[in-house]
Amino acid sequence: MGVERRHALASAALGRGSGPRSAEDPGLAPLTGVTGEIRDVSPHLLIVENADGAEERLVVAPWAVAWRGKVVTPTDLPVGSRVVIRARQSGRVAERIWADITRVTGVIRSIGTEGKDRTVELDCGPHRGTRTVVIPYTASGRIRVRHPQFEPGFLFDAIGTRSGGATYAWLPASSQPTYRAAAVPPPPAAYGGVQSRVSGSAVWSDAFDDGEAGVAYPKLERADADCEDTGVSCTGLPYLSLGSMLYVGNVCEGRSAVLPILACGCVAGRFCDRCVECGTSPRGRVAELSAVSFVELGGDLTKGCFNARVGLG
Repeated sequence: MGVERRHALASAALGRGSGPRSAEDPGLAPLTGVTGEIRDVSPHLLIVENADGAEERLVVAPWAVAWRGKVVTPTDLPVGSRVVIRARQSGRVAERIWADITRVTGVIRSIGTEGKDRTVELDCGPHRGTRTVVIPYTASGRIRVRHPQFEPGFLFDAIGTRSGGATYAWLPASSQPTYRAAAVPPPPAAYGGVQSRVSGSAVWSDAFDDGEAGVAYPKLERADADCEDTGVSCTGLPYLSLGSMLYVGNVCEGRSAVLPILACGCVAGRFCDRCVECGTSPRGRVAELSAVSFVELGGDLTKGCFNARVGLG
């Protein structure tokens, strides 16, 4: 049974809507995630074409900041760049723009060189295959400080850009765990059940479709996910199935939503790290969000994580 069909049946049985829904403080101004390809940009107006081929016109806020490998002004973004935008006022005012951004998360398979640059081949799990990332010489210091175990068998997580068919890593997305990918620490002995909230780190991935809202979850039933690697996590997460609805709350921002579980997050489950962008989260990644969902919950794509609580939606 497909995820969409499973999701629809569960929604009907429980008497709830079939789409993602907000669960945040009604006093907070909503954030809107907009994705697409830049068609035109000026100091005051940004025009993007979304995945459906429709144009969206957004006012560029005076305080707007853009990122494309480094912080730039919105007018420095080239036409044709693929963007994720955090917007306010029902998606009409752009305040943060990330262009050609990508995230590469996986297990190091091999390391090579291209002149002064380094190349890393990653095993990104059974659902995402292998990826090769170039670490430019100018970014190698930042990456290596957060990834001291730079050798096959260890985890790697970086944020970068896609350009000309190549992937470049510019920022470490997290501090590398000290253990090998196959030696994830065991979870706590017990947890409060599926109705409880589990705390940890929420991250994002670019493995979702453009503009798709949802999460990849580390602890799916193996038969349901058709994945032998799922179920690994150092947190006390309950087992859930594809199509389940997951409550995800950003502890720092006070924003939350109930999102569908669309994919297996077996690689994210191997990271027993902390998010330190706002306070310090307990160890372990509890959800891997699509870029749009991450942004709408107040996350910053270049920071890569937020302190989160999750539970059955």
